[in-house]
Amino acid sequence: MKELFFNVIQNPIFSVLQYIYNTIGIHDLGVSIVILTIIIRIILLPIFYKGAKDQSLMQKLQPKIKEIQTKHKGNKEEQAKVLLELYKEHKVNPFSGFALLIIQLPIFIALFQIFAYQALGSAFDNHLFLGLINLEAKNIYLAGFAALIQYFQSKMMLPKKPDGEGPKNPMESIGKTMVFIGPAFTLIILMNLPAALGLYWGVSNIFSLVQQVYINKKTRNI
Repeated sequence: MKELFFNVIQNPIFSVLQYIYNTIGIHDLGVSIVILTIIIRIILLPIFYKGAKDQSLMQKLQPKIKEIQTKHKGNKEEQAKVLLELYKEHKVNPFSGFALLIIQLPIFIALFQIFAYQALGSAFDNHLFLGLINLEAKNIYLAGFAALIQYFQSKMMLPKKPDGEGPKNPMESIGKTMVFIGPAFTLIILMNLPAALGLYWGVSNIFSLVQQVYINKKTRNI
């Protein structure tokens, strides 16, 4: 299994990163990681977009979901049927968030293996980003940058409410709590890992933020 992961995911990512570094990456490892991240996000754009859109719609549909759950609380079969009809009407997959995690995790693990354990000296003679940040060392600033962008993107996923109006159901409360817990968890993890991972996650989160702005405009009337 480990060998399969190396041959199918880790080694191809490493090879692409090395190629970028030696060509358009101007022999700057940070610039090469930014370009690699952009390429990954463009390739996976349909999946990321669908997943983010579904998560955003699920947040906006929470009042209707709660209403259905209350109305059919004594009949689980009917409740499930009506919920499925609601999801079908709005073309929502309630499990798409798991798909995003499943897709991102192997890429993140591969990059971690590359920067934490793989010998980089023979492949990259410059481990700095713009001559300033050592991407092999820990860097709280890049970790904080990634967490901050994630916070804004998560906050944008929440449905807008009138000032002073609090959450009406437990799911809304959980959503509001995760806006803070997710970025805090990201900060704690990334500040203890090579800065290269913070750079990758931060650039990827910028993509997510821009994508969320577009999604919010598309789903404004739902």
